[in-house]
Amino acid sequence: YSSSDDVVELTANNFDRMVLKSDEIWVVEFYAEYCGHCRNLVPEYKKAATALKGVVKVGGINCEQEQSLCGQHGVRGYPTIKIFGANKRSPVDYNGQRTAKDIAESALAEAKKKIKNILGGGSSGSSSDNGGSGSKDVVELTDANFDKLVLNSDDIWLVEFFAPWCGHCKNLEPHWAKAATELKGKVKLGALDATAHTIKAQQFGVQGYPTIKFFGGGPKDRDSAQDYDGGRTASDIVNWALEKFSENIPAPEIVQLTSEQVSKKTCEDKPLCVVSVLPHILDCDAACRNKYLAILAKMGEKYKKKQWGWLWSEGGAQPEVEATLDIGGFGYPAMAVVNVKKMKYSLLRGSFSEEGINEFLRDLSYGRGHTAPVKGASMPKINVVEPWDGKDGQLPEEDDIDLSDVDLDEKDEL
Repeated sequence: YSSSDDVVELTANNFDRMVLKSDEIWVVEFYAEYCGHCRNLVPEYKKAATALKGVVKVGGINCEQEQSLCGQHGVRGYPTIKIFGANKRSPVDYNGQRTAKDIAESALAEAKKKIKNILGGGSSGSSSDNGGSGSKDVVELTDANFDKLVLNSDDIWLVEFFAPWCGHCKNLEPHWAKAATELKGKVKLGALDATAHTIKAQQFGVQGYPTIKFFGGGPKDRDSAQDYDGGRTASDIVNWALEKFSENIPAPEIVQLTSEQVSKKTCEDKPLCVVSVLPHILDCDAACRNKYLAILAKMGEKYKKKQWGWLWSEGGAQPEVEATLDIGGFGYPAMAVVNVKKMKYSLLRGSFSEEGINEFLRDLSYGRGHTAPVKGASMPKINVVEPWDGKDGQLPEEDDIDLSDVDLDEKDEL
C-alpha cells in the first residue's frame, strides 16, 4: 500500500494513538509482503477502503517490519483481518470472504453494533447477576462436580474462581463468555463461585478475585493447576489458551498408506496431507527406511501445531498415487504435500533431508511455494497393501531346476 491509497499504514509508533485511543471503527489487515494471498487481497482491500472512506477507517500492518505489534494481537498467519469496534481491546476476527463487499459489510455491521449500544444505553452490566457464567459455553462448576468434570477428565480447562460482588469479575465476564465460545472443542472454560464453593477455592489457594487456573489435558490432581498469567480480554484469553492447547497436541503418527480407509482417516479432515514415498525395501533396508521415518517423525513433531496428516508408502506400492502427484519420476525418496479440500499439491524439489524438508514445509506454512492442481481433480485409487513388518526385505526364492533329464549333447533341428 502507498500514501495515495485509502489504506492507512499502521506501525507500532502510531497504532495506539490512531486505533486504540480513537473513537473510530477500524478494519486492520496484518500482512507479509511475501504472502501470495496478501497480494491477491490488495485490490479488494483498497476498494473496501475507498468505499468506507469517511465512515470506517481501513489500515494495514506489515508484520515483517512490525513483528512485535503483530505478535501482541496473536497473528499466526497472513493475511489476518481484525475489526476494532466499540471494545478496542477485544477486536473481532474477520473470517468472511476476501472481497471488498464482504469486508465493508462486516465493518458497517460493527459500526451499527456500536451505535445500537450507545442508543440503547450502552449497557455494560454483566449478563448474569453473579459475575460468573454469562454464556452457555462457560461451564458452571461447584464443589460437587469439580473433580468429575475437571480433574477426572482428559480435557484442557481454564477455570475462573470469582466472587459475585467483585467488580473485576463482572468486567471479565463478557470476555470470558466470548473466549469460551471461540475455544469450544479445544479448551473448556469454567466458572466457580468461590464464596459459595469454598472447599475447591481453599484447595487451590484462591486469595483474590478473579483467580484463573489452568489444567492441562490428561490425568490431573490438585497439584496440576497452573496460574493463568495472560491478559483479561477475550483475544488475550483465547491466544493464551491456544498456545497451551498446541503444547498439549501429541506429535502426529507417520502412517503407512495401506488402504483407502487409512488415507481418509489420516488426511480427509486435515488442512494439508504430507505424502512421502520411500525406496523399496530391497533398495533401502530396515535401518535405511527407519532413518527416513525418523526424519519424518521429527518434522511431524516440529509442525504438529499445524495438525497436518502424514502418510508414507513404498515406492511402486501405490502407482496411481505416484502418477497423480508426479512422485517418483526423479527417484525415491520423494514427497508431496496435498490440500485435499482445494485439490492442489506441491512437490519437494530439494533434498529429502531434515534441512530440505523443513525448508519446504516452512515455505508452505507461510503460503509460499509452487502448487499445481491434482490431476483429475480427485484423489487417486489406493491399493490395499500389507503393512511393513519392520524387517529387511527378502529376495524371492528361485525354484531349483532339475537338469538330470536334459541331454546337453542333443541339438534340436530347426
